[in-house]
Amino acid sequence: MEPRPDVIVDFLFEDGMLFVAVQNIGSQPALQVHVAFDPPFRGLGGTASIPELPLFRNIEFLAPSRSIRTLLDSSVAYFARKEPEHITATASYADRSGQKFSSSMRHDLSVYRDIAFIPRERTSPHGHSA
Repeated sequence: MEPRPDVIVDFLFEDGMLFVAVQNIGSQPALQVHVAFDPPFRGLGGTASIPELPLFRNIEFLAPSRSIRTLLDSSVAYFARKEPEHITATASYADRSGQKFSSSMRHDLSVYRDIAFIPRERTSPHGHSA
């Protein structure tokens, strides 16, 4: 297989929080990265349409082995709002020669619904526990 960019979209679970990440797992830079989600979904307490964030509309340059992620929501809040559990993410991008690529990933977020976790103790800016 010849060297090329390979962009994936992944959902991550850490300490009860869900994140969405765009990662170039290929060996070459990815240009003009755009991600579409089906169906659309909301995060940040229901206040933000995640597919409409600039992060998913256009990343001009994503270096090899680089990742950009954003907070989606706490898993409790996401599932309480009955947001979609089955989401297909389609990443479209180009390499430096202008060749275009597209790949789709189907995610089942229900696997994160019942994961037990111990929340990390948060500290305030003044060093006190929150």
